[in-house]
Amino acid sequence: MVLEALSYTFVQKALVSGIAVALICSFMGTFLVLRRYSLFGDGIAHVAFGGISVGLFLGVFPLWTAFIVSILGGLGLQKLRQSTQISGDSAVAVVLVSGLAIGVILVSSSGGFSVDLFSFLFGSILLISNEDTLMILVISAAIIATLTVMQKQFLHLTFNEEQAKIAGLPVTLLNYAFVILASITVVTSMRLVGILMISALIVIPNIAAMTFGKGFKKTVGISMFISVISVVSGILLSYYYNVAPSGTIVMIAVAILIGVLVARSAGLISKIEIKKQPQTTHNS
Repeated sequence: MVLEALSYTFVQKALVSGIAVALICSFMGTFLVLRRYSLFGDGIAHVAFGGISVGLFLGVFPLWTAFIVSILGGLGLQKLRQSTQISGDSAVAVVLVSGLAIGVILVSSSGGFSVDLFSFLFGSILLISNEDTLMILVISAAIIATLTVMQKQFLHLTFNEEQAKIAGLPVTLLNYAFVILASITVVTSMRLVGILMISALIVIPNIAAMTFGKGFKKTVGISMFISVISVVSGILLSYYYNVAPSGTIVMIAVAILIGVLVARSAGLISKIEIKKQPQTTHNS
């Protein structure tokens, strides 16, 4: 049955794109969760909804407007956090509802929800085109390469922003670069699980991976493994049972997280120790 599914081109494209998205969500998600920015993906995804609505309203390719609006939203979020006393989660909430409100206004002005908008809201990985697949692969490779090269600087920034300043790192510039990368990751991932569930793929595999109490690289590796297993099994199960792949992927990830927590509570996983997350000094 697996071979039958793999013989279809649309399943092959979905798996290739899904695995690429799973890898960048896990890698970027590790930084976001460590920075206690778990809802960042949710906030940017809702801003992307506004960007997609702008594209559909103006009649231009909605993914490009989503990229532009999301990056601007992410930079605005970072500026709001740095320039005011607003905490990180409150800043995310402000950006989230602003993007959603813009989208709702434009959607109502253009006559209501369309099939294209629903595909972005709930994901449409099985309907992905060759051009979208190529774009996801290129962007994913660029994000992974950038995160790998900038890993030490971003880790320094994540664990202690004040020490990073003392060490001479361009903290403001690095924060903006990180936010832009995170925004691009979120928009690139929308075709897999949709705007409404994108934060699940960023947060859940990383929470499960951090339960093992390993170092950063091993945590990223475990998170990637969980994410890829969730995406591949979710796409194949959705094909066989004719259900939405986005919901199936998220529920498999949730089931894995519950399984890891239950196994830890029951003592079935040895040498489990949850590492205390380093305290950061920023208002996130």
